[in-house]
Amino acid sequence: MLPETPQHDVRSAFQREIISPNIWHTRIVVVGMAAVAGLVVVGFTWLAETAFFAFLGLSRVAWWAPLLWTPLVCAAIAWTTRRYARGAGGSGIPQVVAALDPALSGGRRPLLVSLRLSLAKIGLTSAGFLGGMSLGREGPSVQIAAGVMLAARRWLPKRSGVSAHALLVAGGAAGIAAAFNTPLAGIMFAIEELSRTPEQRNSGLIVAGIVLAGLIAVSVHGNGPHFGVIHPGPIGLSLLWPGLLAAIVCGAAGGLFARLLLASLRGTSPDLPSRWRARYPVRFAFGCGLVVAIIGIVSGGATYGSGNEATRGLLENEAGLPVAFALFKFAATWLTAWSGVPAGIFAPSLSIGAALGHDIAVLTGYPHAPALIALGMVGFLAAATQAPLTAFIIVMEMVDGHGMVLSLMACAVVASTVSRVLSPPLYGALAAIQLPPRSVREGNDERG
Repeated sequence: MLPETPQHDVRSAFQREIISPNIWHTRIVVVGMAAVAGLVVVGFTWLAETAFFAFLGLSRVAWWAPLLWTPLVCAAIAWTTRRYARGAGGSGIPQVVAALDPALSGGRRPLLVSLRLSLAKIGLTSAGFLGGMSLGREGPSVQIAAGVMLAARRWLPKRSGVSAHALLVAGGAAGIAAAFNTPLAGIMFAIEELSRTPEQRNSGLIVAGIVLAGLIAVSVHGNGPHFGVIHPGPIGLSLLWPGLLAAIVCGAAGGLFARLLLASLRGTSPDLPSRWRARYPVRFAFGCGLVVAIIGIVSGGATYGSGNEATRGLLENEAGLPVAFALFKFAATWLTAWSGVPAGIFAPSLSIGAALGHDIAVLTGYPHAPALIALGMVGFLAAATQAPLTAFIIVMEMVDGHGMVLSLMACAVVASTVSRVLSPPLYGALAAIQLPPRSVREGNDERG
């Protein structure tokens, strides 16, 4: 016999959900801070783009200027990060993932995510664009928005029911939504990468905050897709084999990229560069910046910055990129991350994948290159992050690729499967580096 369902008390529910001042206090604080987080990411976007345009102006005045400027800026960022804001290093997503660990003591969380680190991340990442490094702003936007949202705790009522975990999830996802102009991708990022223990009561409020942050960005940048509307041509059997090749190639390349990043950033390899990085981090950053500048000059400036212009040019068949652009961008992005500069990999991954998709279209003679370029974007991003659903929705929203929904989804799944053979999940592994040893955490739990 089934247990009797308790009767729903409409009056109590009405008082709890509509009349309760605590509920409205909580809603106003969460939604208000989500709007602030969206505006902060919009401001960060403007600052980063302005800084990059300044670098491009310098490189046009003197082609050799990056050989001096880029390594100096890279070394200065590495020194500043290590001395004043260690938690602001890297992409920012591993810090948010680590901060969500339930075994992490509250005193350590501000070392990973805080309003102070958000401000540092804005300045340091923008400086990376000013130096012409190969980096993205989407990963940093996750840590920036999470720090803003976490600051809301001081204004929440004592019995709000909104935990630090929920605010971190909302902030991180809001950062993706605002950075890419893709609210749906923000929600999927929260589900796939951040959320571990969803809180049913406040899930609607958290989602509302994520969507609002994305809509703030849309209201500023416009409602059009980030890369415009692609024209993929007919989606049929003719796309099957080139599309499968793109998924496998991008999956393998993205998996190797993730494996290379992990090996480099863990710092446990016995090779000479890793020992040099551990002993002389600022000098190592200078060397990385010098090589990034050389790659930029050899590629005609195509590898500088996030790679968004290169991706847009490929989709519109207007990019005069070097034949080996994918390899150049791969190397420049890896060296930027290895140098210790706060930097994301989302946008560079999209440009690498777009170039691989374009190369496969040329190799196979497929007449509708934008379709393979879009598949390359989703394939490499899904493989590098091992977050196939997030990658699929990001690309679909950025190129208005609703006609390719099944193709994009299939490519993301295949590419991430190939990647899992080659590398563990990137952000989970990098987050483990941010956490203290398990024995220390267990000791803290016992004392707590």
